[in-house]
Amino acid sequence: MKAMAESPKTPTLSVVIPCYNERATVAELLRRVKEVPVDKEIIVIDDKSTDGSKDVVAALAQQWPEIRHILQPVNQGKGAAIRRGIQEARGDIVLVQDADLEYDPEEYPKLIQPILDGHADVVFGSRFEGHPRRVMLYWHRLGNTFLTFLSNLTTNLDLTDMETCYKVFRRDVIQSINLQSNRFGIEPEVTAKVAKRGYRIFEVPISYYGRDYWEGKKISWKDGFSAIWTILKYGLFDDPANEPSTYKTIRRLDQLKRYNKWIWERVRPFVGQRVLEVGAGSGTMTRFLYGRELIVATDKETPYIDRLRNAFRRRPGIIVERLDLDTDDGLDLSRYAFDTILCINVLEHTADDLAALRRANQLLQPGGRIVIFVPAGKDLYGSLDRGVGHQRRYERDELVDKLRQAGFEIEDASYQNQIARFAWWLNSRVLKRQGLPVAQSRLFDRMVPLLKTLEGDRPASGLSLIVIGRKGGGPATVKGEEALATAGTVS
Repeated sequence: MKAMAESPKTPTLSVVIPCYNERATVAELLRRVKEVPVDKEIIVIDDKSTDGSKDVVAALAQQWPEIRHILQPVNQGKGAAIRRGIQEARGDIVLVQDADLEYDPEEYPKLIQPILDGHADVVFGSRFEGHPRRVMLYWHRLGNTFLTFLSNLTTNLDLTDMETCYKVFRRDVIQSINLQSNRFGIEPEVTAKVAKRGYRIFEVPISYYGRDYWEGKKISWKDGFSAIWTILKYGLFDDPANEPSTYKTIRRLDQLKRYNKWIWERVRPFVGQRVLEVGAGSGTMTRFLYGRELIVATDKETPYIDRLRNAFRRRPGIIVERLDLDTDDGLDLSRYAFDTILCINVLEHTADDLAALRRANQLLQPGGRIVIFVPAGKDLYGSLDRGVGHQRRYERDELVDKLRQAGFEIEDASYQNQIARFAWWLNSRVLKRQGLPVAQSRLFDRMVPLLKTLEGDRPASGLSLIVIGRKGGGPATVKGEEALATAGTVS
C-alpha cells in the first residue's frame, strides 16, 4: 500500500524579492540568500525585466528548489511585485529583500529574532543606527530623513528609517493588510497601516551598501513627491478597504464613553467571574471587565484580534482568542469553564442567530449566563442598520423565544435608550443615512445622564434590548433575585 504524501513543511521565512532589470546582481544576491542558515522559501517576482534577469533567475530556480519564480504579466512597479509576493508567501515570517546588493542577507537572523521571541509583529531594519554603511548621497539622506519625519508625524511612531527595504512581518499580519501602492509608495503605505493597527514594531540596526545611478539605482525625485502624498493619504486618513466593514462603527462607538458606561451598568449585575466576551472588537467592554478571574476576549476578524492582543498582552487574567459563532471552530473554548458569555452588539451580525445561540450554550458551564445586547424594534430597521452590518433588529418576545429554543431559561428581558428611537427612525427611515453624523453621536453621548433619568429603570420600549439567559443544570453564577433587583438601577 503506497504511503500518503506528506504535506509540505511550513518554512520559517518567506523572502520576497521584487526584481526588475537586475541581471548584474540578482544571481549573487540569490546565492547569499540561499546560504543564510534559516529554513526558508525564496519568492522572486520578476516585474517584466528586459535585460535577461528573468533567464538568470529561471536557471537558478531549476537548481535550487527553494526558489519560486513568478512572472508579472506587465511591468507594474516595485509595490505591485511586493504585493504579489506577499500573497504567495507561505512562511511564518515574511521579509522583503531588494534584488540588488545594497542590503546584506546575513542579517536575516537578527531581523527575525524579535518576532521569533514573541516581542514584535513587525521589524524594520534601520540603516542609520550605527552599523557600517556606505556613505549615502547627501540629498538622498536628506530626503530619507524628511520622509521618515513626515511619516512619524502622521503615525506617531519613532522610526529612524521608514524608507528601509528591510521590513519583516508575521505572515498573518501582512497578509491581513490591504496594500494598494504599485511603486515606491509601498514603504510609507505599509508603515502607516501597521501603525494604525497598533502592531508592535521593532527597529534593528543593519549595514547598508548603497549604490549610485550608474549601478542601477531606480528611485528618483518623482518618487519622493509620490511618497509625500502616500504618507498624507494613509497617515492622516483611514483606508476603508484595509479594515473590516464594522471598523468605522466600532471606532465611533469607542468614543461614546458615557453611553458605553451606561450599557455596562445595565449588564454588570449579571456578569460573573469567568467571562467569554464575543465580538470584543477594540476592547471597549473588555476594559470594564478587567479585574475578574478570567476574561477571554474574542473576535473573528484578524485586525481586531491583533489589536486586542497588543492592548491586553501584559494584563493578567485576559486571554485573546479567535471565535466566530457562525462556525463550530471555537467550541473548544469551553475548556475555560465560563460562567458568563457577554454578547454586546454581536447577535444581529450573525448569519444564523439561533445556531449561534446554541453554540453559545455549549460554551457555558451549567448554571452560567448569557448576556445579550441587541438593537430592538423591527420597525426601525433601515439604512443605518444596513450601513453598520445589522442582519436584523429584534422584538423582545422573538429573542426570548430563540433563547429558549437554544436551551436557556430567561432571567430578565428589558429595553434601554427609549428616547433615541425617534432619532434612529429619522436618520434611518426618513433621511436614509448610512451612518450617524459625528455631531449627533457626540451630542447624544453628552445627553446620556439626562436620558437615563428621563427613561427610568425599565422603559416600555427602547432602541436596544437586553435579555439574560441561564443555562440549566447548575446554580446561577449570580443570584437571580439579586440580579433582577439591581438591573437597570446601578449608578
